[in-house]
Amino acid sequence: MKKFLNDPFNAVDEMVDGFVAAHSTYVRRLERVRTLVRRDAPVEGKVGLVTGGGSGHKPAFIGYIGKGMLDAVAVGEIFTSPPPNAIYEGARAVDGGRGVLFLLGNYAGDVMNFDMAAELARGEGIEAEQVIATDDAGSAPPDRVSNRRGVVGEFLAWKTCGARAEEGASMEEVKKVATKVNEWTRTIGVALSAPTVPAAGKPTFILAEDEMELGVGHHGEPGVERVKMKTADEVAEDLTARIISDLPYKTGDEVVVLINGLGATPQLELYIIFRKVVEILKAERISIYRSFIGEYFTALEMAGFSVTLMKLDGELKRLLDAPADTPCFVQF
Repeated sequence: MKKFLNDPFNAVDEMVDGFVAAHSTYVRRLERVRTLVRRDAPVEGKVGLVTGGGSGHKPAFIGYIGKGMLDAVAVGEIFTSPPPNAIYEGARAVDGGRGVLFLLGNYAGDVMNFDMAAELARGEGIEAEQVIATDDAGSAPPDRVSNRRGVVGEFLAWKTCGARAEEGASMEEVKKVATKVNEWTRTIGVALSAPTVPAAGKPTFILAEDEMELGVGHHGEPGVERVKMKTADEVAEDLTARIISDLPYKTGDEVVVLINGLGATPQLELYIIFRKVVEILKAERISIYRSFIGEYFTALEMAGFSVTLMKLDGELKRLLDAPADTPCFVQF
């Protein structure tokens, strides 16, 4: 294993120290817990948005703390859920009097710990609700959507819910946006190589030189199948076809397209994939309203990418277009 580290077991704390030092105009760290919050938190009269998860997904999660997106992020160890107290303290710190909405991925540790944090918050009189992302179409079949993982589709929930909360919307209104985003978003990924967790010192899985993992998770979880290498166009066709048929998306829909690098895929390759996705959607008469191409939710140094489509209506288009100002995503 070759990585630029000191002690692998101190990697997350050292990363957080560096992040806060670099972005102190955006974030501050709470005492006693590894939780980062907006510099101006709490914002009075605004629903607070709280998320969190394991480290190793930069720029997610902490890169999206700021105006128009997230208010607090509880930081876990590599690919490990943050503890309930870190989530709870984040909720306390950003509650501006209208409660907090937890936005999390569908992982057993996250679900359990966020549930516990919500109970702690409610015990103090803080309204706490949650929406669990399940956008990963590669992790369970359509008849078991509730079992699916939450992956980079969470970025679209953070953006739209963040914008709605900034408008002064109620908890019910912000939660409805999160629910709609999750229902209308599908993602599927593919990997050429695995990530290596620093403390483990070895890749989470091994692929032959001529193999790909189709439907891989953002922690290196097994996918739909292990297949032989294909060209960029063939992979894009396969992934996009699976997504279109899953919701399903249909002629006349407007969508967001998100081509997300998983940590070690050059943008050159991501744009080649996007080019083919555009061609496919045009043939299906599905129009692209906005596109995002780059690294939004990675898996350490995993070589691969994911394709995400989110169906839109007028409300979601307005919220996507709203300004946001965070360390890793700025939109004017």
